[in-house]
Amino acid sequence: MKKVLSWQFWSAIILIALCAIVYGIHYAIFKDARSIFFYLIMDIAFLFLNVLIVALIINRLLEYRAKQVILSHLNMAIGTFFSEIGMDVVKLCITFDQKTDEVRAILAHPMTWKEPDYSKIKMNILKHASGIDSKKGDLEELKQQLISKRPFLLSLLQNQNLLEHESFTDMLWATFHVTDELAHRKSTNTLSEADYKHLSGDITRMYQLVLVCWIDYLKHLARDYPYLYSLAIRTNPFDGEAHVEL
Repeated sequence: MKKVLSWQFWSAIILIALCAIVYGIHYAIFKDARSIFFYLIMDIAFLFLNVLIVALIINRLLEYRAKQVILSHLNMAIGTFFSEIGMDVVKLCITFDQKTDEVRAILAHPMTWKEPDYSKIKMNILKHASGIDSKKGDLEELKQQLISKRPFLLSLLQNQNLLEHESFTDMLWATFHVTDELAHRKSTNTLSEADYKHLSGDITRMYQLVLVCWIDYLKHLARDYPYLYSLAIRTNPFDGEAHVEL
């Protein structure tokens, strides 16, 4: 630290000395102190404008650009999540949901959504009174799917940029919680009513958060990657008429 300060101090001294020498040469040649002070004051006045342009405007543009790059990388990681496990989780959760028709009515036709619709759709999903019943679906299959993908989920947690994505982080923690709950149960076929009810609440939380992230991901694909958006539409688990083949 002292070396840095020493280097900065002596650099400042040298630059000030060079400046004084140049001004001295100018005065010695032209004998015009007025023009020296005139341009000195003009340069100092422009310095404030320069700070405004560089610090507030250019830096803000650079920060915005860096944020867009990070967001692009985040969406790539989120896309990997849905390819590896996300959509499988959604399909399994559908089998637990006794009110699937309500969710299908909301999510069956994303190709008709406009820019303002995405926020409304997410709010509808969060407000949806889920009919998740952990006794109705295959808890053992959900358990095995989540446990098999635990290393992949852990790798996502190592991405510091992803942890700044609040909704995705919440969804990851909800998914980890369901994974841990199921992993600690030797059998998912002989649980008490209270246990089934508890798991239903955990699965509901995970299900809703996964869907919210999926809606955000669809918005990103619709705007930036229409060919990936086309595939997502053709594999939409909520559209009974969706076919991956064209």
